[in-house]
Amino acid sequence: MASSVGKVELRPLGNTGLKLSCVGFGASPLGNVFGPVSEDDAIASVRQAFRLGINFFDTSPYYGGTLSEKVLGKSLKALGVPRNEYIVSTKCGRYAEGFDFSADRVTRSIDESLARLQLDYVDILQCHDIEFGSLDQIVNETIPALQKLKEAGKIRFIGITGLPLGIFTYVLDRVPPGTVDVILSYCHYSINDSTLDDLIPYLKSKGVGVISASPLAMGLLTESGPPEWHPASSELRSACKAAAAYGKEKGKNISKLALQYSLSNKDISSVLVGMNSIRQVEENVSAAIELANNGKDEETLSEVEAILKPVKNQTWPSGIQQS
Repeated sequence: MASSVGKVELRPLGNTGLKLSCVGFGASPLGNVFGPVSEDDAIASVRQAFRLGINFFDTSPYYGGTLSEKVLGKSLKALGVPRNEYIVSTKCGRYAEGFDFSADRVTRSIDESLARLQLDYVDILQCHDIEFGSLDQIVNETIPALQKLKEAGKIRFIGITGLPLGIFTYVLDRVPPGTVDVILSYCHYSINDSTLDDLIPYLKSKGVGVISASPLAMGLLTESGPPEWHPASSELRSACKAAAAYGKEKGKNISKLALQYSLSNKDISSVLVGMNSIRQVEENVSAAIELANNGKDEETLSEVEAILKPVKNQTWPSGIQQS
């Protein structure tokens, strides 16, 4: 059990043998995706995350047009610790200039990513937002190319990411068992949408590890509310706004409740949260440790769930996210 000054819990990731911190460091903000972040702040955030037990760092060449990878690479190097003490995941197939899941592009992509990250290998390479490509190309061309990268020692494990849950079963049903090691799903395991839960028994049967991102539903579950471009319906937005206001009235922060809700599912190996400051790192870690020590705030949570019940599991179609 974590103590008040302890570290976050580590959880096994499918059949990989990796143990990921239950809170993962989402590095997209290091690419200035949500506003400028100084290099000093980035390095300090990564250092504090690592010190508090976060060992999983996730990025992509798409975030900030390669800036996130470069800044994360510098920040990890600044830690000055052995490479096997942290786990790095990056992605391929989605770039500032568009999507390209061809074998040639993803093969070049990893070399570019390794150079930016200043690493010899990444632990996980994921096909990024595969619903925007041809799923048959992912099955027949992209994943076989990634297997070659695995054999070459440039990557250790293969993953796929995206919004619609159906893409995961489509691919996993068509590749040999053990080919895909991990899936990264976002916006499908939080107070307003827990549909990922329905897929977990299937993923476990395939030995596939589960990472969940965006526990705050891309800003819906925050006191400040989502960005203007958020694709949620007005009904979903207003319900989340009401839930946040109710929490605030009771002295409870909706974002913390949402993170703890996501973390409470032990079948999810890591919940990825975007971070760009020491304060954010410490808030997320303390929420995880508080959950480990005291459990969920069932009373407030059930009241918030009641507010969100009319819009529960209401999702939105994939769209090109803007920053």
